[in-house]
Amino acid sequence: MLLDIFLFYISFNFILHQQPLDLGFIVVKAYNAALIMAFCITFPLGFLLSKFIVFHGSYLRSRIQLVRYCLVVAINLFLNYAILNILVQYMNFYPTISKIFATALIVTFSYLSQKHFTFKTEEK
Repeated sequence: MLLDIFLFYISFNFILHQQPLDLGFIVVKAYNAALIMAFCITFPLGFLLSKFIVFHGSYLRSRIQLVRYCLVVAINLFLNYAILNILVQYMNFYPTISKIFATALIVTFSYLSQKHFTFKTEEK
């Protein structure tokens, strides 16, 4: 979680210099581009940390875990995007503060869904 916020901050302020990212066929707002840039690093790292450190007792096969992880992360990414855009565009919050707030809202949902769905263990 802290790595995600840190990567967002670095991407937004120092890589993108708070300027929109022009891909030639679409222009992406700097905070949305920073969200995707951070996601590209935290997605695989998050899966590995969850699988081998946080929820290492899961009986599900790795392939099933990865598919479920992708589903939960896709929901989280959509929620992050929506909350970030609402806070920045409509409430005029600073993007990094908005990212921290969005992450704080999503972290409980993410943890519980990963624990009880993605990396569930046998009931005792």
